Amino acid sequence: MTVEAERRAIEAVLDEYRNRLDTISDEQFDLSPGGGGWSYAEVYSHIMQATIGSSIALEKCSNGTCMPTTKGRTLIGVFVLASGVFPGRVKVPPAILEKSPVKKISKEEARNLIVKCRKRIDTVAKLLFDSKPHYRIAHPRLGMLNARQWFKFILIHLNHHLRQLNRIEKKLTRE
Repeated sequence: MTVEAERRAIEAVLDEYRNRLDTISDEQFDLSPGGGGWSYAEVYSHIMQATIGSSIALEKCSNGTCMPTTKGRTLIGVFVLASGVFPGRVKVPPAILEKSPVKKISKEEARNLIVKCRKRIDTVAKLLFDSKPHYRIAHPRLGMLNARQWFKFILIHLNHHLRQLNRIEKKLTRE
């Protein structure tokens, strides 16, 4: 997929997140489903923070402000980036939760974070054309990713959590 095609795909997924906000009631937004799991608010908090964090890593790789390395992706990193999906449900690594704790945010905060993510994507997508593949930053599960790989990860991660929103919706409609 080209950078432009990936950027359009990311924009489309962000549109989906924004459109879903209008269909979720205020009462349901921060309601945790029975049996455990995140609320809609927590998913939005996580995915938007992760998108911004990934865009920062991408920017550092593109600008060459990280150390060049020959270290690469982990086996799971190779699989995820090649297949475009995470294998099953994946728990957020504790290191990520420490840096960016998941919290229940308001729908307005979610809307603002989506806008912020859009601006970041527009900014960093332009940097990819001149990025060097040997500048990489570690992802906690996927290994050392370069700028193009971080961009692809953003799309995969956004899509992964759309599926989680579907599971939350199913749980809440059964309750």
